[in-house]
Amino acid sequence: MKVLVTGAAGFIGMHVSERLLARGDEVVGLDNLNDYYDPTLKDARLARLTPNPGFRFVKGDVADRTAMEALFAKERFDRVVHLAAQAGVRYSLINPHAYIESNVVGFTNIIEGCRHNGVKHLVYASSSSVYGGNEKMPFSEADSVDHPVSLYAATKKANELMAHTYSHLYGLPTTGLRFFTVYGPWGRPDMALFLFVKAALEGRAIDVFNYGKMRRDFTYIDDIVEGVIRVLDRTAEPDPEFDSQNPNPATGKAPFRVFNIGNNNPVELMDFILAIEESLGVEITKNFLPLQDGDVPATAADTDMLDDWVGFAPGTDVRVGVGRFVSWYRGYYGAR
Repeated sequence: MKVLVTGAAGFIGMHVSERLLARGDEVVGLDNLNDYYDPTLKDARLARLTPNPGFRFVKGDVADRTAMEALFAKERFDRVVHLAAQAGVRYSLINPHAYIESNVVGFTNIIEGCRHNGVKHLVYASSSSVYGGNEKMPFSEADSVDHPVSLYAATKKANELMAHTYSHLYGLPTTGLRFFTVYGPWGRPDMALFLFVKAALEGRAIDVFNYGKMRRDFTYIDDIVEGVIRVLDRTAEPDPEFDSQNPNPATGKAPFRVFNIGNNNPVELMDFILAIEESLGVEITKNFLPLQDGDVPATAADTDMLDDWVGFAPGTDVRVGVGRFVSWYRGYYGAR
């Protein structure tokens, strides 16, 4: 297949592109290489992809309507994996306009490109953040997600609603994937694992929010990629059991689906930090702080729907995943 991967220089985008290329797909990778975090890391990720003759890189912004219209008309993609977005919950409190431009305007341009150019399946990144203030655990796709606690979460919920609209109106198959705290080699520098390892190796203290009383469904990158690829290969379909009197938000009469991709095994933040300490062989100094605005104390994924749909659910043990990240970090940065 010819697949467009947006955000190809990003953490998940690079790994997904590698998997698609390894099985022989043609990949066009799109990224604007912005400076939300160190662009040299993005360049290094791209350097892993560009030697493959099946990969072509296009520098561009999903929010650029004219450029996206031209790209879709020229390339005629079979399928699209839309991962480009302005990420980060906390940054959305500081720069809300970046989220509207990338996550709402950009999503509109991508889904319009799919609609007008014969794309057979759009798979896009949603987020566990859509569950917002929900306290019933684990989070199920059948739960209401009408109480976001950050603009980032609201934009991701908006993407799901927009996708359903296009699936309903135009028959465009769309699948949204709610990622749960993705981590692993080549990860984002603004994520906890990266920040904690960097601080520990530099002998600095780490900030531990909500006084350490946090639980996260940390999901290893290889599991995320496996889920993305399997879902991409099974085109979204109407749900024959959809009940309009008792509607399931994750399916519909249209070719529309939404799935959680999480480890289904939440880890206490302090246990996560302990896994880092054990992998590094150091004890980390901790600054205990209150819960930050826009954050939630716990996440947990119900992955039954994903397993039923594609026969897969993530399961990498956090100690294994953390160890692999630490090995990558030491090698990439020459850290001891």
